[in-house]
Amino acid sequence: MTEIVPAVLAENFQDLNEKIAKYENIVSSIQIDVCDGNFVPSTSWPVHSSDEESIQKILNEEDGMPYWDKIDFEFDLMVKNAHTQFEFFVRLGAKKIIFHLEAEDDLVTFKEFLEGLDIYFKENIEIALAINTTTPIDSLEPFINNIDFVQCMGIEKIGFQGENFDDRVLNQIRDLRMKYPELIISVDGGVNENTAPLLIKAGANRLVIGSVLKNSLDIRETINYFENL
Repeated sequence: MTEIVPAVLAENFQDLNEKIAKYENIVSSIQIDVCDGNFVPSTSWPVHSSDEESIQKILNEEDGMPYWDKIDFEFDLMVKNAHTQFEFFVRLGAKKIIFHLEAEDDLVTFKEFLEGLDIYFKENIEIALAINTTTPIDSLEPFINNIDFVQCMGIEKIGFQGENFDDRVLNQIRDLRMKYPELIISVDGGVNENTAPLLIKAGANRLVIGSVLKNSLDIRETINYFENL
């Protein structure tokens, strides 16, 4: 069965709460897209937000993420040099953190960061690397032993939902599956009823879905459909 993870892109904390509420008692994990307006042109909660009070309450453990007791959160950090903000997202309650390889200015420093993570983080938080459709998979090799999965972006223009599928990702997935047979390969962007079977056939075993679920009239049924492809 393919793992399906809804993606949420929120403007502010209230928007985040309302979007997550749609998945209550349906999913166990949600991906929160974080856009900084630098690495990607779009912006989203919590990097650019007027919700400082809500954020501080979470950081101070006075409050939690919406539905934190029912849903695990993974943060897709479309953020320049996101590793410098690692502890911030850990304190927000991340169970998984996805870094974008192209967003890191100094890959030597980034590699040292991954290798030097405290054992507590390594045991309790999954780390992933995302790559664009134009990034050679060989770029992942220095980091592969320090990550839990790879996220291939299925669109060229990241940081937005509803973008057109970029079929270059299919060869990328095939090559990754051949080189790393046991690797968890996630795909984010452009996933729909037409592209999902192609992605799974290429070797993806995890699909992150945004606009299709956002527009679904029956989220549970739509997720079941994708899980059983």
